[in-house]
Amino acid sequence: MAVACPHLAISGSLSMHWYCVHTRPIRESQTAGFLNTHFGLDVYFPRLKQRKTIRRVRREVISPLFPRYLFCHFDLSVHYRAVRYAPEVISIVSFGDQPVVVGDALIQELKGWAGDEVDLISADQDLHPGETVEVTDGPMQGLRAVVLHAKNDRERVTVLFALLECPAQMVIDRSKLVKIS
Repeated sequence: MAVACPHLAISGSLSMHWYCVHTRPIRESQTAGFLNTHFGLDVYFPRLKQRKTIRRVRREVISPLFPRYLFCHFDLSVHYRAVRYAPEVISIVSFGDQPVVVGDALIQELKGWAGDEVDLISADQDLHPGETVEVTDGPMQGLRAVVLHAKNDRERVTVLFALLECPAQMVIDRSKLVKIS
């Protein structure tokens, strides 16, 4: 078979690699389905599951881990044009004229984070007593505190602030805290 992308120096051997595909906004899932269905390509579209407060209601929201990007496993010499010119695709991420190969180790690590839920990575963070956290939202935003203990419902955490040399305990929503390493 002729090389589909003549401006790239590609050997004639079949070499399957992961590549990062840049899509139009909010079209990642549609593009992943198209590439898989029409060309039988292995596509990895990791998504992030997190709890957010939307209009004062606590909801579980699923969004792309990398908005506007997905990973596709294919032989560049065979499927370059099919992937590059697929509906809703803007480009294949490249360095100069050469599409950048994404390492298998990175894809495996992302899949490992997703666990049993296919392509879904949870943003829930485990907080343990003694860890330092920073408040990301609300009237205490920007302040640092130490975790005293996590409540059983997994939504609330008791933290200890050192305010003006006077310790203060508070129970705060877990989603408003971020660990400081």
